[in-house]
Amino acid sequence: MIYPEIELAQSIIEICKSKNIQHIIISPGSRNAPLTIGFASDPFFVCYSIADERCAAFFALGIAQQIHYPTAVVCTSGSALLNYYPAIAEAFYSQIPLVVISADRPTDKIDIGDGQTIRQQNVFANHILYSANLSEAASPENDAQIQEAIHTAIAQKGPIHLNAPFEEPLYNTVERLSVQPQFIEYQAEAVAAVDVDYYAEKWKKASKKLILIGVNAPEALSKHTLDFFADDPSVVVLTETTSNVHHRRFVHNIDTLITPFTDEDFRNLQPDLLVTLGGMVISKRIKSFLRNYRPKAHWHIDLWRFYDTFDCLSERIKADPEHFFSLLQQQLSDYRPASAYQSWVNDLQQDRQQHHIDFLKGIPFSDMKAFELIFPQLPQHSQLQISNSAAIRYAQLFPIHESIAVYCNRGTSGIDGSTSTSIGAAVGSAVPTVFITGDIGFLYDSNALWNAYIPKNYKIILINNRGGGIFRILPGHRENDIFNTFFETTHDYDISHLAKMHQFAYFQATDSLQLTEVLTDFWAIDNQPALLEIKTPTQINNQVLKDYFNNLVK
Repeated sequence: MIYPEIELAQSIIEICKSKNIQHIIISPGSRNAPLTIGFASDPFFVCYSIADERCAAFFALGIAQQIHYPTAVVCTSGSALLNYYPAIAEAFYSQIPLVVISADRPTDKIDIGDGQTIRQQNVFANHILYSANLSEAASPENDAQIQEAIHTAIAQKGPIHLNAPFEEPLYNTVERLSVQPQFIEYQAEAVAAVDVDYYAEKWKKASKKLILIGVNAPEALSKHTLDFFADDPSVVVLTETTSNVHHRRFVHNIDTLITPFTDEDFRNLQPDLLVTLGGMVISKRIKSFLRNYRPKAHWHIDLWRFYDTFDCLSERIKADPEHFFSLLQQQLSDYRPASAYQSWVNDLQQDRQQHHIDFLKGIPFSDMKAFELIFPQLPQHSQLQISNSAAIRYAQLFPIHESIAVYCNRGTSGIDGSTSTSIGAAVGSAVPTVFITGDIGFLYDSNALWNAYIPKNYKIILINNRGGGIFRILPGHRENDIFNTFFETTHDYDISHLAKMHQFAYFQATDSLQLTEVLTDFWAIDNQPALLEIKTPTQINNQVLKDYFNNLVK
């Protein structure tokens, strides 16, 4: 067993070990050599080498997303650190614990013209839970800061930053530790008891209760709680693909339901009480509805974050949602509401579903047709990762088997890092993983495939419409050179070359029949990662989607 000679590096490594931070993602560099040597030499740690720092950070985020515990990313000094920022922002808004460890030059080397040197202290100030700017010499103060930072990442579920200055020589090693950090026991903050009686009375008085569930971990809500919602006729539950919640009485496709609404429909849906759970909501239409037809009260139930997304938040309930509703049910054991709220929505939902089925029968091959064919065939008990932009929005229109866990980087909703995150998640979960993405997002993060850890059962489905197709759907689309070049960013790249370079099995489909046939072989392959490229017609996709929403009511 060898250790870095630099004592500060020894302290960081030993403290990470004591806090059971096992997954360490390292980007090659020189200034971080003491950390690299120490982490890679200790069999306790599982170390990964990923050269592109942006990809490395999203890969780490994907692992942390699955294990629900911090992973660490380690980089050299200078601009390498700045490449972590997109993943840090995503971790911050998605409440994913991430430990960022950056090597730095000593303080006296900053801003004197020394190489590979920037102002690293507090560089992530706007999107970090804790920044520990360590001193060069090992000390009890350093040890305390490191531990407080890691405890913060665990307790508040988000990113923290340890900035560690190292002076040369960097590669010297020793056979014995020369530090003995004083380990601090992590004490979870007690959550104050919630006055459930108060909320039970409010619940009883609301004749129309709308529950909106955003990004949510699988199995975060029990069947008992879901049945409690469904059995209350005054409750309507709206979910999204990323809610990971399933019940036959819940609305899983919000936009399909409300897009054709008239003012009268919106007023009928307008709740007395809005209850929100989970993270970010995808549907722009539901956000617009709730901002324009505000509920009398809005409760958000969470342990850490309380976003006033709809500009009407009245109650910040600091509690685990499952625990809160378990207590609430006890207070409402004799509650028997009379309301037509849920039955009205369910009747509309059935009508929309029939229009949905009828419309899909006649559509040409397109993005929407591809999703229609793919979703029923997704492997059960697998994990589905979806990229942002058009892919996650199409996914909202189709039901998904309840055994499939769904994830998307909705914290910042960016296209950067979706592929890297999905690969990290595949490693962290060790379950078969399917990643559905668009061509622009895939090309933007193509360095994600420069990765030696991709499982053999990892699969990519690439919907290639040769540009940012979502911009054709958004208001303001104009068919001209400016739009095609600077918004849609049309291209004619051959994706098969990337697949070959990174040793992915490659499949392609350009129409419905071909896609149906090729999916059989695509699902069957299990001896190497696989990529299925589905080429859809650029000019047709947006019209099909517009026609879909226009034909929901006849």
